[in-house]
Amino acid sequence: MTTERLSGTAEASAPVRVRHVSAYTELARQVREAGLLRRRYAYYWSRIIAALTAFAGIWVGFAFLGDSWFQLFLAAALAVVLVQFGFLGHDSAHRQIFASHRWNDWTSRVFSGLFTGLSYGWWQSKHSRHHANPNKEGADPDVGPGVLAFTPAVAQARHGLAARLTPRQGYFFFPLLLLEGLSLHVASIQTIMRRQPLKHRWWEAAFVAVRLGGYITVLLLVLPPGKAAAFFGVQMALFGLLLGASFAPNHIGMPIVAPDEKVDFLRRQVLMSRNIRGGILTDFAMGGLNYQVEHHLFPSMPRPSLRRAQPIVREYCARHLVGYTETSLFGAYRVIVRYLNQVGLRGRDPYRCPLTTQFRV
Repeated sequence: MTTERLSGTAEASAPVRVRHVSAYTELARQVREAGLLRRRYAYYWSRIIAALTAFAGIWVGFAFLGDSWFQLFLAAALAVVLVQFGFLGHDSAHRQIFASHRWNDWTSRVFSGLFTGLSYGWWQSKHSRHHANPNKEGADPDVGPGVLAFTPAVAQARHGLAARLTPRQGYFFFPLLLLEGLSLHVASIQTIMRRQPLKHRWWEAAFVAVRLGGYITVLLLVLPPGKAAAFFGVQMALFGLLLGASFAPNHIGMPIVAPDEKVDFLRRQVLMSRNIRGGILTDFAMGGLNYQVEHHLFPSMPRPSLRRAQPIVREYCARHLVGYTETSLFGAYRVIVRYLNQVGLRGRDPYRCPLTTQFRV
C-alpha cells in the first residue's frame, strides 16, 4: 500500500529546463507578498507564557505531591513541556520569533540551556549544517556515522556485531529514541567542556549546570533515591522519544545526495524533505516540523505561517515539476523502519539522484 503521495511528477524522459535560481526567487516573492514572513508576536508570546506556566505548575504540583509514585505522571508531563521549550528554542534559533538577532539568539540559548539542559551552540552548529545540505553525505551531520547507519555507505563500513545488527536496525529505531534525551545531554556537556571555539561558552556552562544540577538536587530533596531515579528516567526517556519522533519523519527515507552531486536550492530543500499530514494535534506534537518542506525553504518563517504557505509551495512545485512529498505520520514511521532495514542490507545503489527520483511514482 502506498503511504506517501508525491505530487508534481512527470514522465522520466521529459526535459526539465528551469532556471533554478529564478524559480526560487519567484516563489519567495509570492510568499513575501502574502505576508507570511511577518512576525507573529501574539502567537509566540502566548506559547511562551503557556509553556512557562505549565513548567511552573508541574513543579508546584511536584512539591505538593511529595513522596509518591504518582510523581511519574508529572515526570511525563514535564517531558511534554520540555519538548515544547525545545520547539520554541528551535524557532528562535531560526529567527522566527523576534526581529532582533540578539533577542532570538539569547531566547534560544536560555530555552535550550535553562529549560531543556542542552547546549545551544552545539545544536546550532549541527542544525545549520543540516539545513545547508539536507541528506547530503559528508555534509549533513544527521546522516553521518552513528549508532544507526542512515546511508548504505555507512552500513558498508561496519564490522563485527554492528554489521550483524544493521540489517535489522529499523526495528531498534524507536527503542533507541528512549535514549536520545540522554545522548543529547551528553553531547551538549562534551561540547561545552571541549577546547574548540564555542560562543558564550561560560553562559552555556552556567545555564546547563544550573538546570541539571538544580533538577537533580530538587528530585533528591523531595524523593528517595529510587523514586528520584525513576522520575528522571521517565522524563528523560519520554523527552527523547517525543523529540526524536518529531524530527525523524522529516528526512529519513528521502533521497540521499552523493558528496559530489550538485542540486539547486529549491530542489535541495524540497526533494529531501517530507511533510506530515494532520491537524492541530500534529502541529502541537511536531512543533510545526510537519511542514518540513516549507520550513526548509523559508527557515525564518514563523511557525503558524507554515500551514498557510503550504498550498502556495505545493502548487508552485507542481507547476515547476518538483516532487513534493507528503504522508501520514504513521506512514512516515513505516517508511523509516523499512528504509533503515534496507540500508542495513547494503543495497547496491547507495544514492538516489534527487533530480531523477522526483519522477518516480
